Amino acid sequence: MSGGRSGVAHPIGEDWIAGGTNLPGIAPDVFAMPPGLTIRYDQPAADLAEYITGYHVYTARGPHALGQIDWFLPGTANVRIALDAGPFSVAIGKNIFDPVPEVSLFGPTSKAIRATTNGGVMIGFGVSALGWSRLLPGNAAAVRDRVLPLGTIMPGGFSARLLAALYACDGEEEVAPTLDRLLRAELGPICREETMIRRLMALITRDGPVDIVAASEELGVEQHAMRRLSVRHFGFPPKLLLRRARFLRSFLRISASRDAADYALLDDSYFDVSHFLRDSNAFLGMTPRRFVSLNTPFLDASLRARQAVLGTATQALHDPNAVPHVV
Repeated sequence: MSGGRSGVAHPIGEDWIAGGTNLPGIAPDVFAMPPGLTIRYDQPAADLAEYITGYHVYTARGPHALGQIDWFLPGTANVRIALDAGPFSVAIGKNIFDPVPEVSLFGPTSKAIRATTNGGVMIGFGVSALGWSRLLPGNAAAVRDRVLPLGTIMPGGFSARLLAALYACDGEEEVAPTLDRLLRAELGPICREETMIRRLMALITRDGPVDIVAASEELGVEQHAMRRLSVRHFGFPPKLLLRRARFLRSFLRISASRDAADYALLDDSYFDVSHFLRDSNAFLGMTPRRFVSLNTPFLDASLRARQAVLGTATQALHDPNAVPHVV
């Protein structure tokens, strides 16, 4: 037993998280990590699956965990809770957030995230655009590319209840049901725009060109109405969401091939390689080759675990680090 930054006693020890999932039949080597690091991915309950993109639990222990740098891809909003963890900071583009709050909201992002951590346990869950419409009041654009205390946008003591409940867990297998219970209780009424949000989510994840006129015609709404809905629940205008999704689909195909110059894998709607490289600079702040060369153990494991645990159908709906990209 030890105390985290909150000062709350809890049972987190070296064996509190071994890594794995609540989904049966997944090979243990999916969650293999370097010494001192572990990762767990769990499915949310079926009634939450459209709103919550999945639960992840990371741990880093030992001297090598001090000052560890990890990179993550841009994408949808996430809530992250640090347990028994050292202070850590995050850079999103040129914006620095130091220290990151113990219970934090990472808004929707258009830039790669660079995290500098100092060991401990990190529990998180992604919030889809549908989830935003029922869990988080206010405009998603107000927190895009930002990290802030969850309590500033989700008041009423939820952050404290979340932290206390996770510290009370006796082990990793209790994290998913605990989060299911807490999040289910926080769901607001169904948004009147839910059908349109769902249709826009599906459109964004589909291969094809970035064509706003065609998108608005397919959805049957005026462009200004589509933009208003997109900014409110997704955090960005639809054109940027379509560009981001197209770039990440292409980038992840290339990175999976282990050949950062295999441009035959690019989405067909890219005009040429220089077009793709401009997007890479916009979304990653660097070339694909440089990003692939970085040490990204948690990102690599997250991509592998999500594919195994949540499957391609769910991946096509929500998560920033899934293949294909989610919204």
